[in-house]
Amino acid sequence: MTEDYNANLSAEEKRGHVFLIVRRIIAYVVLVAVCLAAIFPFYVLVINTTRLHMDILTTFSLLPGAALAKNINTLINDGTVHIIQSMLNSVIVAAVSCVCAVYISALTAYGIYAYDFKFKNVANTFIMVVLMVPTQVSALGYVDMMKTWGFYNEKALPALIFQFIAMPAVFFFMKQYMESALPLEIVEAGRIDGGHEFYIFNRVVLPIMKPAVAVQAIFVFVQSWNSYFMPQLLMNLNSKAATMPLAVAVMNTAAFDKQDLGELYATLAFAVVPLIVVYLALSKYIIRGIALGSVKG
Repeated sequence: MTEDYNANLSAEEKRGHVFLIVRRIIAYVVLVAVCLAAIFPFYVLVINTTRLHMDILTTFSLLPGAALAKNINTLINDGTVHIIQSMLNSVIVAAVSCVCAVYISALTAYGIYAYDFKFKNVANTFIMVVLMVPTQVSALGYVDMMKTWGFYNEKALPALIFQFIAMPAVFFFMKQYMESALPLEIVEAGRIDGGHEFYIFNRVVLPIMKPAVAVQAIFVFVQSWNSYFMPQLLMNLNSKAATMPLAVAVMNTAAFDKQDLGELYATLAFAVVPLIVVYLALSKYIIRGIALGSVKG
């Protein structure tokens, strides 16, 4: 069948067909190369987590070693960093931040999208202006306010959560998604059926917004997990409320005095592997949510 089809093609069409195949092969080769280049550092990180300090210094290997348990045990018993406590702190801050940020941003976007009120455009413009203001501009005022409220050093976890509750970027994405995927007729139907506004939002709007909610939850979780600028302003590096970025900073500082690369790689693995797992588990929501949220009408 294919031979008969090729026999009916002209010379120019055959050249075009061959060119298309070659172009696809080149595209696949480039994509595979880029993919391997992106994955390789994480692979080396995981491999070096299983190797001893001297092995990492003297040789390079793509095969795992037998020192994983030793490196993890050394890290857990290291007095300079409380890795389990730091990971627990990061999980609490990231989980609570993503839930609060996504819900409040979606609720705000719903209020501006579904209601007509006098200062609707002003409110939307104000939020967009806040989006363009760098975090560093308001950081010192925020830190002073948190110190005044007592959320500092050992009690800084609430302060790390507060900063993610109102996120203009999440609001913007949610509003764009609503404009493309949420007909106002559905909201009106819920009102006609006697549903109150919070019931309509929680039981009607949020299920429709599930892909957008999942995407933004992932992004906020990762952003909160990787946050270093604000935690270093709100607490000491050796604080019991320290998060994973601060724990990594402590290990980098300690490396100048007693360098153990196996332990250092284990610290990095504790900080990075959870994010990789989250992305692998929920990557389909990222692709689906971005594709739907970027198309309007």
